Amino acid sequence: MGYNSEKSRRIDGLVFWLYILLCCIGITSIFAATYREGDDIVRSFLSLKTDYSKQAAFFLISIVAGVAVLLMDSKLFTATANLWYAFGMLLLILVFPFHSNIKGTKSIIKFGGALQLQPIQLCILFANLALSKYLSRTETDFTKSRSQMIAAAIVIVPAILAILQSETGLALVYFSFFLVMFREGLPAAVLIIGFSFAILVVATLVVDPNVLAIVLTGIAALVIYLMRKQIKRHKSVLAGIIGIWVICVGIQRFAVPFIFDHVLQPYQVKRIYDTIGKDYVPKDAAAAEDIAKNSASKKNDGDYNVKQSKIAIGSGGLYGKGLLKGTQTRYSFVPEQRTDFIFCTIGEGFGFAGSMVFLGIYVILLFRIVTIAERQRSTFSRCYAYGVASVLFFHIAINLCMTIGLAPVIGIPLPFVSYGGLSLVTFSVMIFILLRLDKDRQMVLR
Repeated sequence: MGYNSEKSRRIDGLVFWLYILLCCIGITSIFAATYREGDDIVRSFLSLKTDYSKQAAFFLISIVAGVAVLLMDSKLFTATANLWYAFGMLLLILVFPFHSNIKGTKSIIKFGGALQLQPIQLCILFANLALSKYLSRTETDFTKSRSQMIAAAIVIVPAILAILQSETGLALVYFSFFLVMFREGLPAAVLIIGFSFAILVVATLVVDPNVLAIVLTGIAALVIYLMRKQIKRHKSVLAGIIGIWVICVGIQRFAVPFIFDHVLQPYQVKRIYDTIGKDYVPKDAAAAEDIAKNSASKKNDGDYNVKQSKIAIGSGGLYGKGLLKGTQTRYSFVPEQRTDFIFCTIGEGFGFAGSMVFLGIYVILLFRIVTIAERQRSTFSRCYAYGVASVLFFHIAINLCMTIGLAPVIGIPLPFVSYGGLSLVTFSVMIFILLRLDKDRQMVLR
């Protein structure tokens, strides 16, 4: 019994070493993409002037922050969860008067020349803590609609603020927390409605509006015919079917056009159209000007980025060209190859085989985190662990789909691998909090 108790208080070695491995792969990939021939490798790493040396420095900072987290009391995370969330909301509000317009986003606050802060990235961690805190309260009855709406508001509010700051990509990350709610009892119908809405949006873009309206009407008529016996017994079933049909047609006719014309930026709409292989015609001169401004160079053209990304990954073949031997990524044919398109460096350098091994590391990490989540006695720890898994899964899936043209380019980094100090530190702290909570998994935290 004493042995098992002592064993349960150790950090999970598999998650820790997979984290270290992914960070090392990230530094190596950034090195492969940005290293200049002839530079002294050791000096360039020590200079803190190259991207890979900066990433290595942030990795060390992340380790120090992680050790500090491991030394904290687990109860501190539950006690301060709401305070961190409130602090995050304050930072998001401060972005509006003090932001700097960088690469089309208004979500970054600059301090001096080099130091930057993107609160929406930090708030992913804060939202996870706050949501876990709320779901773990003894007075929270998640079978009630009121509790479900409050939990949804915790993640939707920062998402709305992110959209207002032209950071649509990171805003979508917050919706991954609905997977946590689903695990805690959110009706499956909510997720089905969400996925149906996504399918309807895609159908609205791909299919002619009149044809789609006829198809939706045909589906409604077929459902009414198949459920005619139930309708005879309960007239409310017919009203429900007609109501759903009205909502679907309303979304197709009004909601989607409104979102694309008034919520998303024209260049973002163009990237979505590029992904589905359709030409986007700007509605007015202002939209055309926005697209021209954001596509002034090829490096800002989403369609060009994806084409070059596919070429780079495809050129890697089965086993790749080797480290520092890639042509597409070494000579800057792929824009943003150290951040959003870092997977291209891995695909070109190590080929299909290396890419599968790399993705296998992520899969093992995600499965291990889910395993950790299920062995927790505390609802707070379980919800937090599922939050980490959901956020990581969303980032990985969207980023990889971006690089191969299955999703629009929305600026989602690859966890632990893409260049970015704040991103690396945030993901690292999320992992180390998970490890700290797992050390005390026999404790019930609220």
